[in-house]
Amino acid sequence: MGRRYGLRDDQWERIEHLLPDREETVGVTAKDNRLCVEAVIYRYRAGIPWRDLPERCGLTTKIHTSCDALGNPTGFHLTPGQASDLEGTDALLPDLLASIQSFLADNAYDARERVLDLLEKAGVQSVIPPRKNRKEQRAYDEEMYKARHLIENFFPKLKQFRGVATRYDKRAQTFLGAVYLAAAVIWLN
Repeated sequence: MGRRYGLRDDQWERIEHLLPDREETVGVTAKDNRLCVEAVIYRYRAGIPWRDLPERCGLTTKIHTSCDALGNPTGFHLTPGQASDLEGTDALLPDLLASIQSFLADNAYDARERVLDLLEKAGVQSVIPPRKNRKEQRAYDEEMYKARHLIENFFPKLKQFRGVATRYDKRAQTFLGAVYLAAAVIWLN
C-alpha cells in the first residue's frame, strides 16, 4: 500500500498509544500496528469490499451523528434508510443531555414528546426551528442556528471514504465501525 492513504507521523503519534502493544492491554499485537491501521483506512478510502455475511438494514442506511460545538463527531447511530430521523435522536440524545447547554437541529426534530420535552426537562436550550405547519410557532435563536452547518460539513468529509459513501459492508456493525474509523481519521486532521 502506498502512502496515499497512510497516516502522517504526527497523526500516528496521537493514536499509537491506544492500540494493543502494551502489557496492560488485552489482544494480539500485530507485527506492525501502523501497517494494520493504514490497511484498514485504505480499505475504506478505496472501497475494497470485505467478505461479510448479509445483514438486513433496509435498502439504504442513515447515519445519525451528534457533534460538539466545533463540528467534531461525538456519537453515531445507524437506522434503516426509511426510518424517521427521530429514531437516531432517541438513541443519541439521552446520553448528551447531562453534558450539553444547547441542542441544534433542523425542523425534522421539532417533536414535543421525543425531543423538546426532554430538552426542557434537562434545562438544555432548544435551537430547532418549528415546522411550518405548526399551529403555534415557537421562537428559537436564529443566530445560533447558523452554526448547524458544522455538522452538515462533516458528512462530505465522511463521504470521501468511498467504502463508507457506498456502504460496501453488508453488516451494520462492520459499517458502523468503518464510520467510527473514518471519523477518527477526519478528527486527526
